[in-house]
Amino acid sequence: MTFHVLALALLVAGLMPNTARPQILPEEWTTYQERFVAEDGRVVDDGNGGISHSEGQGYGLLLAVLAGDRPGFERIWSFTQRELMLRDDGLAAWKWDPATTPHIMDANNASDGDILIAYALAQADALWSEDGFGESARQIAQALARTSVFEHHGEMLLRPGVAGFAAGERPDGPVVNPSYWVFEAFPVLETLAPETDWQAVARSGRKIASAGFGDRRLPPDWLSMAAKPVPAEGFPAEFGYNALRIPLYLMRAHDPDMELLKRMRDGMTGPSGGVARVDLDAGRVIEELTDPGYRIIPALASCILDRQPLADDLTRFTPTNYYPSTLHLLSLSFARKERPECL
Repeated sequence: MTFHVLALALLVAGLMPNTARPQILPEEWTTYQERFVAEDGRVVDDGNGGISHSEGQGYGLLLAVLAGDRPGFERIWSFTQRELMLRDDGLAAWKWDPATTPHIMDANNASDGDILIAYALAQADALWSEDGFGESARQIAQALARTSVFEHHGEMLLRPGVAGFAAGERPDGPVVNPSYWVFEAFPVLETLAPETDWQAVARSGRKIASAGFGDRRLPPDWLSMAAKPVPAEGFPAEFGYNALRIPLYLMRAHDPDMELLKRMRDGMTGPSGGVARVDLDAGRVIEELTDPGYRIIPALASCILDRQPLADDLTRFTPTNYYPSTLHLLSLSFARKERPECL
């Protein structure tokens, strides 16, 4: 994949990175790296036992591109290649645990991590004219197309992992995770692996995200697609840490469905303005997440829907834990590029 083709795809999608005006400020990226990125490029999930995973490596690569930091990007990619890209199918093992020997005990993949890695590599190729990044992006996208995209009841769906989620592997299969649809990446994946209808995958993801449950009409973290969509067996029937990023992905992808965005904003907002983890069966709030990295998601939706600027504390980045800090930077980078009136 040449630089010109990838750059054109990103430009058309409105996702072309900008070296002149990084969407993540240098001081923000420095503090993020100091807190969560080891010297060898391992992105550390400090809220989950210090493990690393393909999602975190993908987020780290994307944030490095948004910060315009090629050395940081190459350091994170080096660890990802060396430690996670060990599967025969070209995808990344999902979990790397510093406390176990070997560090990878479960070699299954996580498709959202693979999408994030491929997408970030494509952005890096377009930004720095590095064909090696683009070729790696193409290989991962094509591997995803071969192993993880499938048709079910007329919909093009995305497996959360190659193993363990299909109709023949679970009584309620296939099972999907609605938050694994990284919507902004699909126009680029379409360029990298054009034999797959990624637009159809994106459409199915939006339909799945709109399948609301309970009084708050929110999607669950895990969804059975065996018949009509219902919360999957063996997982808590909740709108939780996975699903809370769905509206952020929709906003970053310039999704025009304001009705869905409003419904998700209203449903996920807790009594104090944080994000509610919701038991969808019982219709109760399990807890309210008040970290700025969580609160900024419904607040950003309110800016888009109601022209309500972000609160001052949400416009400033101070790292807390890996996951909300990552979501915070992704939200701020979007606001700087697309919604400066929110800041």
